[in-house]
Amino acid sequence: MKAIIYTRVSTAEQGKSGLGLESQLNLVTEFCQAENIEVTAHYQEIETGKGQDALEVRPQLAKALAHAKKESAYLVVAKLDRLGRNVAFISGLMESKVPFIVAQLGKDADSFMLHLYAALSEKERELISTRTKAALKVLKDKGVVLGNQTNLDDARLIGHETCRQQATAFADNVLPFVQQLRDSGETLPAIAKRLNDTGMKTRRGGKWYASTVANILKRA
Repeated sequence: MKAIIYTRVSTAEQGKSGLGLESQLNLVTEFCQAENIEVTAHYQEIETGKGQDALEVRPQLAKALAHAKKESAYLVVAKLDRLGRNVAFISGLMESKVPFIVAQLGKDADSFMLHLYAALSEKERELISTRTKAALKVLKDKGVVLGNQTNLDDARLIGHETCRQQATAFADNVLPFVQQLRDSGETLPAIAKRLNDTGMKTRRGGKWYASTVANILKRA
């Protein structure tokens, strides 16, 4: 099996510092070595992951896909959001003739898992943008000077509400996958292990346990 590696960061600042690029490359390289996958090329890009027109604004991704297609190779990325944070775009890639592997999820991740992660990634981007703008508007309307210690209480209240809404959105997106495993007869510990094995993190970036799985199911 051959592989074309693709790594990406979103800003010029990250690109200049190498922040994220080296760690992505190391992760994917180690993954390919462990899976006995031959790496034949590496494409690197500094560009946003927004929108369905990724191939138009990301020439290196277009080249990587063309190269992979020519060599009948897999395109391998560290995390799904390195390809993009748009469900439609990820779905389009899955329907194309170039297969891709997300190292974080493993080479056996199915289309359901990929769709779920794409949805979570897109929702996360939308929430961050929406809540940040809303919070700043509330503070601005109140005449708050950002960074002023006397305004911390208002900022904390807005932050708590944002976290609550993000937690709800995360649970709503991950619930179908968890419910599907539960309906198939999986125990809570087994579901937690499955989530951990695939590399999926909790909303706070931690490991899954039977109790955290149960909390997700309670929202059904």
